[in-house]
Amino acid sequence: MNPLCSRCNRVVYPTEKVNCLDKYWHKGCFSCEVCKMTLNMKNYKGFEKRPYCNAHYPKTSFTSVADTPENLRLKQQSKMQSQVLYKEEFEKNKGKGFSVVADTPELQRIKKTQDQISNIKYHEDFDKGRMGGEGPPQHPHPQTPQKNTPPAYQPSAASQNYHFEPEPVRQAAAAPPPSSGKHYRAVYDYTAADEDEVSFLDGDMIMDVQQIDEGWMYGRVERTGQQGMLPANYVEAI
Repeated sequence: MNPLCSRCNRVVYPTEKVNCLDKYWHKGCFSCEVCKMTLNMKNYKGFEKRPYCNAHYPKTSFTSVADTPENLRLKQQSKMQSQVLYKEEFEKNKGKGFSVVADTPELQRIKKTQDQISNIKYHEDFDKGRMGGEGPPQHPHPQTPQKNTPPAYQPSAASQNYHFEPEPVRQAAAAPPPSSGKHYRAVYDYTAADEDEVSFLDGDMIMDVQQIDEGWMYGRVERTGQQGMLPANYVEAI
């Protein structure tokens, strides 16, 4: 059975049928809803399953809302509710271990030291698994600093444990002995990254060295006379 035309509701025969916008039309009835201009499949534009020409195609537009006193009051109320919810969430999370820490120069130095130590240990473990040797320092030097011999703590041999037993106790102390008097030689160049650090070159003699912790020492560069902190894996004992 032949369908009916969506415009004139008359029977549409196959010779004059236009199937578009999920409807059937006579060729003469397929026209713009506004100006009634006859359209075809190339120049029509559909909107809500109705054909339009390009000039009369409905354009979507945004509705402007006037700043009436009522709208301003609702806007202010929404803003206040947002602030209340924020304060409630802040108070809920206040006692859950969150704390604001000031980014002071001292904290930055400690963070930098921890990053260097972590990087050194990572390379040590990587090279130990690959060739059984000690890892390089953070800077890409081809050799391994002599200071990184503390893996001697790990073996279970009694002689090695006795030899290194005093060292962990000294590292955990609040301050190193003031008169250690140890001498070290630099095996790499190092440029100070902070005010309390000291720069030196490969081969420089480091005098009056005191151990601070596992990764840092305090000493005086004989060539320049400067004193300060230096990374332990950049020097070796004499």
